[in-house]
Amino acid sequence: MTARTPVAILGSGHIGTDLLMKLRRSPTLAPVMLVGIDPESPGLARARDLGVATTHDGLAGLQAAEGWDDIALVFDATSARAHLAHAPVLQAAGKIAVDLTPAAVGPYCVPIANLDAHRGATNVNMVTCGGQATIPIVWAASQHTRVRYGEIVASISSRSAGPGTRANIDEFTRTTARAIEQVGGAERGKAIIVLNPADPPLLMRDTVYLLTDPMDVDVLRSAIEDAVAQVASYVPGYRLVQPPVIDAVQGVAMPGEAPFDGLKVTVLLEVEGAGDWLPAYAGNLDIMTSAALRMGELLVAGRERA
Repeated sequence: MTARTPVAILGSGHIGTDLLMKLRRSPTLAPVMLVGIDPESPGLARARDLGVATTHDGLAGLQAAEGWDDIALVFDATSARAHLAHAPVLQAAGKIAVDLTPAAVGPYCVPIANLDAHRGATNVNMVTCGGQATIPIVWAASQHTRVRYGEIVASISSRSAGPGTRANIDEFTRTTARAIEQVGGAERGKAIIVLNPADPPLLMRDTVYLLTDPMDVDVLRSAIEDAVAQVASYVPGYRLVQPPVIDAVQGVAMPGEAPFDGLKVTVLLEVEGAGDWLPAYAGNLDIMTSAALRMGELLVAGRERA
């Protein structure tokens, strides 16, 4: 049996702790340290209970720890500002960085869409929860036809939106819109996030609207359903609410372009969390940790084969 590759997690909050729980099940990656800055962090206490080493001295504590040289990859679940400081240190040490913050030091990555383009990257950014949930749909359509416009609306429970999410709403919308274009392949992208205060909390819901050139509707629907199945292979709670709705449209006018005939595509998605550390309604956080885990496994495997 091949030995699992040692990895570490920066950030002992909910996202870092949930990622730790998922990493313990990984067949290829072994979490050897959870890093925080608060000695009273519940996440650090949970890690110690599980026999995982911890430090509350931040990245400096990780660098000073036994086994630092053996760690191949570091997941950063801290903040955008913190990752800007962490990134050059990790790069200088030869560590792969998987960034779960809005810092976007490295290229945007969605596992099913653009892994091959960044297999050798030393720092990749996991976009946003809305991006991980919706960009696979945009990407699936763009593989078959011209996607002139892609718009996504991510609705999450307000209980699953912590201080970091609330402080980075503008970054969420800008980052997701850029990734809809750069990764998804849409010529124009737009992103909206809704914090739903419903009690009991609702699951994450995502709506994707696309305007595309004409193509075979059955092929397009099949491509979208296949993309959903691929994402569900690493995010089991990811699913279609109903089959994609595809309508013919005529004379659609995009700003600065001549009217065109094509298709309007509406895709309704739902994301239920696995409940590893976070509640099931926090699918927005679960899809980030699940996608980051998958990307980390693929990056390490790619480096080992190189």
